[in-house]
Amino acid sequence: MIELLAVISLTIVVAVVPGQDFAVVLRNALIGGRLAGIMTALGIGLALGVHVTYALAGIGLLVSQSILLFNLLKLIGAGYLVYLGISMYRGASPDVPTSGAKAGMAPLTALRWGFLTNVTNPKATMFALSVFLQVTSPETPLWTQIGYGVIMASGVFAWFVLVTLFFTLAPVRARFLSMKLWMERSFGVLLTLFGIGLAVSTNSSRP
Repeated sequence: MIELLAVISLTIVVAVVPGQDFAVVLRNALIGGRLAGIMTALGIGLALGVHVTYALAGIGLLVSQSILLFNLLKLIGAGYLVYLGISMYRGASPDVPTSGAKAGMAPLTALRWGFLTNVTNPKATMFALSVFLQVTSPETPLWTQIGYGVIMASGVFAWFVLVTLFFTLAPVRARFLSMKLWMERSFGVLLTLFGIGLAVSTNSSRP
């Protein structure tokens, strides 16, 4: 029971603290609509499942203990965030999406954005490792650990679905879309800064 409560608590804290995942979900929900936000959240949840899988397999521990591998992962994640941020900034437009075939954002595109944003995030790696190295014990059954992983992934997914549902309420979304050009550029700058900060934090110290 104590392990379960610890897993749930950590999941809540990691989910609600704003970061690049939150920025991407919010941007896609506002610009692409509710389905885009939910698919982005699904991509993040699936990516977290990847982190959980290699943490259980012991590969995550190898990455966390290898300066080269850990910093390589950080640089890949930083590069993707900078690319995404610049693309957002350059693609910013004051035009508001309207209903129709060309409106919104392709579900698979939103899924890919969410998945790649999280799967290249070293903080997500350390989150998964912290659960399976510090919360669980050698006596914790494998199926119980898998269950914890499902709770982590589904909990983060559920949080971002709630974020999507709130920010796609008609009055809320309309307010944000009235500042669409500024908002898209802000998201672009924010993700670029996340990426630069991640790259700068790459050093020779052991994680």
